[in-house]
Amino acid sequence: MRVIIQRVKSSQVIVNGEVVGKIGRGLNLLVGIADTDTDIELDWMVRKCLELRLFPGEEGGDRWQKSVQEIGGELLVVSQFTLYGDCRKGRRPSFDRSATPQLAEDLYDRFVTKLQTSGLVIETGKFGAMMQVTIENDGPVTLLLEREAI
Repeated sequence: MRVIIQRVKSSQVIVNGEVVGKIGRGLNLLVGIADTDTDIELDWMVRKCLELRLFPGEEGGDRWQKSVQEIGGELLVVSQFTLYGDCRKGRRPSFDRSATPQLAEDLYDRFVTKLQTSGLVIETGKFGAMMQVTIENDGPVTLLLEREAI
């Protein structure tokens, strides 16, 4: 499982000209599911996304003092199968490692459900749709989280 995690001032996703998900301060999560992912990877990733200290404290001192949970932030979760695009050979990416659409949608939905247990505002895109994502990156802070099946 791969997640591009971005600290944002705001973020939104549009499908067919309509805003389907929108957040203020928090995290934008672009989520890629591999064909080998299980609940073990989901649980690890949920914990990391909620507990990573990516926000400054109230005093504005240490930039890495608080988690999204501690600040009561919001999350926008967007499926992104292209995170498993392999561009090492040829001129077109290969998506051999990406989960099938059925498996990916099931795991993506379970990932979102697990995040919702945090009590934070969780917004999403629309799985499998063409989406336009607007991200007002704060910092900018962008990290790649990866958890491969063991």
